[in-house]
Amino acid sequence: MKHTASRELYAYWEERRGNRLAPERAEIEPGAIRGALSDSFILALDAVAGHPLRLAGTRVCALFGREIKGEAFLGLWTATSRPIVASLLTILAEELVGTVAGVATQNGAGDAVDLELLLLPLGTRRPSLARAIGVLAPLKIPQWLGTNPIGPLTLGSRRHLGAAVERRLLPRFMAPRGRRDLRVYQGGRP
Repeated sequence: MKHTASRELYAYWEERRGNRLAPERAEIEPGAIRGALSDSFILALDAVAGHPLRLAGTRVCALFGREIKGEAFLGLWTATSRPIVASLLTILAEELVGTVAGVATQNGAGDAVDLELLLLPLGTRRPSLARAIGVLAPLKIPQWLGTNPIGPLTLGSRRHLGAAVERRLLPRFMAPRGRRDLRVYQGGRP
């Protein structure tokens, strides 16, 4: 993670989750992540409604030049990125696996800006209240922030995060493969 807000939120999320796959939604205290709040958001994991934003920080809203609370998160993305983001949110909801990704966009004047996206699951006992917390932050704060809104977002490189990833992938990579009688001899040409 490149952005300090992403690192702060992820460290807090890791601390709150303990040995579980994700912390409970009620365990998140805004005061504990005050440095990341302006770049943070919470969205409802409701695919039918396009994953509406329940809360959005001031800098996130300034990027878009409007209050985006209540808007569909998927509506903020380009048509080509939308199905990929929807898949990431499905994985997040069903497997409690977070994502960190690069995002590209530009404002109305054509000035490009690179953002970092962090999506983390929040646990709940009732699926209808499923939520995710995240960060959408510019890697370098543009001078025009708040005066010239950005357009649709384009998803870039990404990787998954969380306990579920660590538990599932690490053993598979470390487990011996192939035949048991395979031997490796040092040698070769000098």
